[in-house]
Amino acid sequence: MPRDLTVRMDDQPGALAALGETLGAAGININGISGSGGGDLHLLVEDAAAARTALSDAGIAVVSDDEVVLVDFANRPGELGKISRRIADTDTNIGLVYVSCDGRLVLATSDNLATRESLESS
Repeated sequence: MPRDLTVRMDDQPGALAALGETLGAAGININGISGSGGGDLHLLVEDAAAARTALSDAGIAVVSDDEVVLVDFANRPGELGKISRRIADTDTNIGLVYVSCDGRLVLATSDNLATRESLESS
């Protein structure tokens, strides 16, 4: 099951390279990534336990591990609004959103079950 890991990154040259090398050496693929500058970076991975172990062993702090919902969507005007409205109408908050490497929305919400149900009914 895909999960979003939030890692705390040092703001220095080579920090992202070290992260990528660490996960690559452990055979872990990054299926999505989001972040800017120093600070927190979000990684979408299939095997969160193995990724946490590899990163921890390399001295890279994993600060959270969250279940996410992956959403196929069309790349056209208004699509994000349509999807977000369906979720909002269930009184569910979207706490995290980014696009995966294969072009799906990655969402962490206050109620992932309600999110899935709202999107499946569309």
